[in-house]
Amino acid sequence: MVDENFLQLERELGLLLRRAQASSTALSRRVHPDLEPSAYVLLAHIVATPGVRASDLASFIGVGRGTISRQLSRLSALGLVSRRPDPEDFRGQLLDLTDEGHKRFEAAQAARRSYLHTALASWSQDEVDALALQLARLNADLADVRRTEDVAD
Repeated sequence: MVDENFLQLERELGLLLRRAQASSTALSRRVHPDLEPSAYVLLAHIVATPGVRASDLASFIGVGRGTISRQLSRLSALGLVSRRPDPEDFRGQLLDLTDEGHKRFEAAQAARRSYLHTALASWSQDEVDALALQLARLNADLADVRRTEDVAD
């Protein structure tokens, strides 16, 4: 028997993800015209965790080291990310945004916040807070399931 609530949830998440993908494309272009949409998440994580190691970034995103290396090379070539040797691991690199990367990322973030403020203008602060809490819970639970599946494989 199919649970109607989960069918509705699947439909709504699917629509949200499609809209988020379109929004990510536009947002990444605000950072740099040649930036791939998937790279915005990398920039956001580097901003949140300055000096993050490339290997930790790969784990956080859920991609292999080769993939993250290619993406970081592209971000470096665009002048958005700087790399420096990890003093604790001679093979590792620590990542930061360049001044230009910070400037462009902050401008894109401001545009995204403005978009969300406009979209949620009729929502109360309690409703926005509740949505943020539920999305955080969903993300944590999805990450837990993914980790469990990765361990089982």
